[in-house]
Amino acid sequence: MKKIVLISAALLLSAPSMAAGDKEAGKKIVEGQCVTCHGMNGISQNPGWPILAGQYENYLVHALQGYKSGERRNAIMAGFAGALSEQDMKNVAAWYASQKAALKISPKP
Repeated sequence: MKKIVLISAALLLSAPSMAAGDKEAGKKIVEGQCVTCHGMNGISQNPGWPILAGQYENYLVHALQGYKSGERRNAIMAGFAGALSEQDMKNVAAWYASQKAALKISPKP
């Protein structure tokens, strides 16, 4: 039993931590940078831009880190993500994750 507890503790300590973001701080960033394409509540009006409302925080942070590092390639997002700190990314992710998820289906032509 003691061995299981020690292994569990070691795994928890070695796992990357994901501090929670501050959604109100994220809202301010969204208002200044993200709103034009993704909308204030994460529901884009352009089918070429993803809907972010209700996405998982960890996914959004990972995506922003990918744009910043160049792992994900998009010139526009690279510029925006490049200006964000790790905490800014967590804050933006917290804001969009807190929004009501939406399914947007385009009408058939």
